[in-house]
Amino acid sequence: MTGTRQLPPTTTARTRARAGAGLLLAGAMLTGCGAEPGEIPLSEIRAGTPSAAPTPEPAADAPTAGAVAVAASTRPNGLIAGRVFLDDRRTTSALFTVAPDGSGQRRLTQPPAQTRDDHPDWSPDGTTLAFDRTTGESAGRIWTIGADGENARPIGPLCEAGAADCANEAETTPAFSPDGRQIAFSRTWGTADPTSNQSQYSDLYAMSPDGTTVQRLTFLTNDKPYSGYVTNPAWSPDGKQIVFSYQTSATGQPANSRALYVVNADGTGLHLLTPWELRAGDRASWSPDGTQIAFTTYPAGPDNAPGGGIYTVHPDGTAIGALTPGPSDAVYGAASYSPDGTSIAFTQAAANGRTELFTMKRDGSDVAPLTKTPDDWESRPSWGTAQPQS
Repeated sequence: MTGTRQLPPTTTARTRARAGAGLLLAGAMLTGCGAEPGEIPLSEIRAGTPSAAPTPEPAADAPTAGAVAVAASTRPNGLIAGRVFLDDRRTTSALFTVAPDGSGQRRLTQPPAQTRDDHPDWSPDGTTLAFDRTTGESAGRIWTIGADGENARPIGPLCEAGAADCANEAETTPAFSPDGRQIAFSRTWGTADPTSNQSQYSDLYAMSPDGTTVQRLTFLTNDKPYSGYVTNPAWSPDGKQIVFSYQTSATGQPANSRALYVVNADGTGLHLLTPWELRAGDRASWSPDGTQIAFTTYPAGPDNAPGGGIYTVHPDGTAIGALTPGPSDAVYGAASYSPDGTSIAFTQAAANGRTELFTMKRDGSDVAPLTKTPDDWESRPSWGTAQPQS
């Protein structure tokens, strides 16, 4: 690999992690070759005292590909991307796009058998989708692909096999920042628990779209190995905060639960957003005006158990409200605001049924089916600005 991966200057305090916490690759050169003498491992870089995120200075250079500077109210409602399983055993999945009126559904990626393309997220200008790809039992990697289905390419991996702290390393659930200059993602690594298959470490990272300038943002599992998974980041419209999902393991606190957290874009100010008893998870979605966060809840029990719903919450954790009726015998999945903020795309299935995509107004009214393919499993909508190909 090429390119220097440097920590940004926003990381402020440095304290040594406990023994056994798992050192990452060097903060100045995360190239899969191990730390060089005198370099500071990322796991020894701690966030400073929580504070308000600084106001970003205007960029001196031109925006990177994927950047957009358009008011939310004027952004067009373009294609909705999603994931669809290609076999009944759900071992192979691809990305697809569909117009907001349900027309023009088309396959975007062409994965090999036993390969799962998942967690799509649009760049702000609608030209590119970031996603993760997992083949068989191999670790997930982040890819990007053009809105036209061309130029699919992997980013990284950030570690190379055999390098320090790269055992079972995976990078998944990418999310573009509002200016297109960063991708937040989940990174897991370390020895897997043979009983639960729980990864040793899992935390939130950010990097440039070319895979350089990697920064670790959270340390939830640094001193608590096997305690849970950090996944599904989503940026606030102003780029100052990131909401993400944290799902605890049997040894986590509380055990076998899930909730949403918010952290500043520089890694400070980490705090719990939703109460654990609500069991919020999957990728949340900020409204374009920044006043609401839409999220999904999942009842305790097996996967695809009915009883959850789509909710909203203010970014300060207040005013939690349900958009879907309850109690419900339906199964719900991830939701995504439209670029203009007037509608929400979401995943739903009848009990024991297959998932499809639906849309509703931002107040939960006017629910309408988006996909109408009962033999498929469609989920994980990401609503972007890309317009259908002519």
